[in-house]
Amino acid sequence: MTGPHGSSRRRFHDEPQNTIVRRRIVTITRSVAVALLTTMLLPLLLLIAIGVDLVRVVLHGTRFVATRLLLFGWIFAVVELGGLLWMFAVWLITGFGAASSRLVDLTWPVQAWWARTLFTAATRIFDLKFDVRGLESATPGPIVAMFRHASIVDNLLPVVLLQDRLGYRLRWLLKRELLNIPALDVGGTRLPNHFVDRTSTDPRRELRAIRRLAADLGPDEGVLIFPEGTRFTPDRQRRAVADVAERSPELAARAGELRHTMPPRVGGVLALLDTGYDVVVCAHEGLDGFAKIEDILSGGLVGRTITIQLWRIPATEIPADRGERVDWLYATWKTVDDWIDAIRTNAQ
Repeated sequence: MTGPHGSSRRRFHDEPQNTIVRRRIVTITRSVAVALLTTMLLPLLLLIAIGVDLVRVVLHGTRFVATRLLLFGWIFAVVELGGLLWMFAVWLITGFGAASSRLVDLTWPVQAWWARTLFTAATRIFDLKFDVRGLESATPGPIVAMFRHASIVDNLLPVVLLQDRLGYRLRWLLKRELLNIPALDVGGTRLPNHFVDRTSTDPRRELRAIRRLAADLGPDEGVLIFPEGTRFTPDRQRRAVADVAERSPELAARAGELRHTMPPRVGGVLALLDTGYDVVVCAHEGLDGFAKIEDILSGGLVGRTITIQLWRIPATEIPADRGERVDWLYATWKTVDDWIDAIRTNAQ
């Protein structure tokens, strides 16, 4: 890609075309079917959900959560279908993707609309409020953005905060499993992102792809990573700490100090730090209740205030030595962990 937005598209994805086609036949067909079926059956499903909520209110005193979850699921299905139709139209008007730079440029607004709509839906349906602090520290670019990962909603925060509000075009590091969401598959592989294969037998190849992704960023661009690699849950954290103790015993004690976050995965972050860009860290507290469906059904998320804190770390303050960078990363994530603990303590 030449320049910040590019006149030609650099290829970041190397899946065989037949693999992509087979996957999309399954996932897009499923997405269309779910959107159409839930829309046709929505009145009946709402009656059932309301009935479930009434029983739960009587028996357990919980809030109307099943109805909210159904509405959000329906909106997700419809927005997914809308995004696919929009991207299909973009593909047609760009000569079946032949005008590759225009295809990329016209896909950015689809990504923003998809994330913004889902974020707004979650905010209104679950009556969420957001206290965002330090957003101004995220400019100027280019940056490496490191976001905490605790729920199925905080995936939307980078687009809403950095792209919508600050005008960034972000390159994402995402887990390959997300290719099973067709809008992320089609849009995510059009844009300069990399879907990490966490089971790869060739980790050096993955690291080369990450470095290539982060190369030549413009002033309104950034590269995004979730250093924890997966959503936090207490069970996952215990397994991750045990894995760190087995693979890197020297880090076991530091991983064990974390109470509210997963131990950060080192490889991808270190590859991005080689770029020499400033780092912007985003910590948040309150979205943990969106980690799993059963968490949402408990009702604790409804009406919650989500606190978000961003801060910038200049590249000049990040060590050059690999070992020192690992120490720096763990110290940074301990800062995130301590910040979460302080927010929860003050809320009590």
